[in-house]
Amino acid sequence: MSRPTPLSGFPEWLPAERIVEQRFLDHLRHTFELWGYTPIQTRAVEPLEQLLRKGEIDKEVYVLRRLQADAADDSDAGLALHYDLTVPFARYVLEHAGRLNFPFKRYQIQPAWRGERPQEGRFREFVQADIDVVGAGTLPFHYEAELPLVVAEALRGFHLPPVVMQVNNRKVSQGFFRAVGLEDLAGVLRVVDKLDKIGPARVHEVLVAETGASDAQATAVLRFASIRAEDASVADQVLALGASDPMLDDGLEELVRVVETARVHAPGLVVADLRIARGLDYYTGTVYETLAVGHESIGSICSGGRYDTLATSGSDTYPGVGLSIGVTRLLSFVFSRKLVTASRSVPTAVLVAVVDEASRATSDAVARALRARGIPTEVAPRAEKFGKQIRHADRRGIPFVWFPGADGAEDEVKDIRSGEQQPADAGSWEPPTEDLHPLVLATTIDEEPTP
Repeated sequence: MSRPTPLSGFPEWLPAERIVEQRFLDHLRHTFELWGYTPIQTRAVEPLEQLLRKGEIDKEVYVLRRLQADAADDSDAGLALHYDLTVPFARYVLEHAGRLNFPFKRYQIQPAWRGERPQEGRFREFVQADIDVVGAGTLPFHYEAELPLVVAEALRGFHLPPVVMQVNNRKVSQGFFRAVGLEDLAGVLRVVDKLDKIGPARVHEVLVAETGASDAQATAVLRFASIRAEDASVADQVLALGASDPMLDDGLEELVRVVETARVHAPGLVVADLRIARGLDYYTGTVYETLAVGHESIGSICSGGRYDTLATSGSDTYPGVGLSIGVTRLLSFVFSRKLVTASRSVPTAVLVAVVDEASRATSDAVARALRARGIPTEVAPRAEKFGKQIRHADRRGIPFVWFPGADGAEDEVKDIRSGEQQPADAGSWEPPTEDLHPLVLATTIDEEPTP
């Protein structure tokens, strides 16, 4: 086989990076379950027509097709890989509603696929970690204030940069746009959502050219989108623009509650930023985007919002609110800046040496005894000189080497970092807690590398 060509947009982590990823996912699961969220998993494919109904995503969807499908077999026709976990979750709720208890709090950690142009922070295959709360008919607003607190805990304590969550409310934006006389509310939202990408001048041009806004209306929209506050003063700044609308009033009340709840329980986490719109059409209330402080250029690492009509079938509606952590985006940033590392690249804590091949069974028995007590252990691949077996362990980061006793002598275990060697019994010896499993460690670098 010739040397393979790497595929951009489809990340493959090295062993130490994979260990960090697994520890991070374990940390997320633990945090989500502390808050009462239950795990689910959905299928990888959904009907294409459902995926295309949910926003400006049609150019990025991967469709499903078998290479040698029979012309008469159309069982895969109209299926596509999901580009996020929210649309599949909405379908899941509708399909299983009779067997779920509401409000239903779920978390879901799975890959998704999106045909974007690969670049830093953007991948074609990526892992997301979602949390959502869905109600039957109604959903109390307080969950919109709860979700940022859950994410704050999930991103805390893992050697990650501090984050700030920017929040807005679709009711605030749409109410203001309606108050200044604009009619294409969804179109205006989509244009405002591109403010960071194309800048105010271009947004002004597009608003006039594509949404029917006048120069004065486009100027008002840009003044509105420039408002940013960490407390209830956001409402005063909006009202100072002179716009009035019942939807605007409702949205401001909800936005203030989210900001003030976060200010009390997680100071510095949440800021009201009226630029935030979120491009997907299904959001109806609070919307969220999260940036790593000092590294804003990689984009949002956690986003989501409130949706009232995404999951609906006739007379039954299941409103919800959710947030999605871009696990792959976040970790790619962490790895490229060398912010964290694993203490070793293998799970093994102990390498059992082999005196000679005739006595390998003795080494295997020691390994079984250690594994039975939860100590990750492997046996040396070859019965070489002990010095070579120690170097094998050292290259892999394995902290301890076990030497089976010969001719009735006691076994001994050596910490190859310190050189300390002592008698040991496989039925009772324990490694230090910090050596039992690989740890995720912060690394210190003088200068951030150029991406």
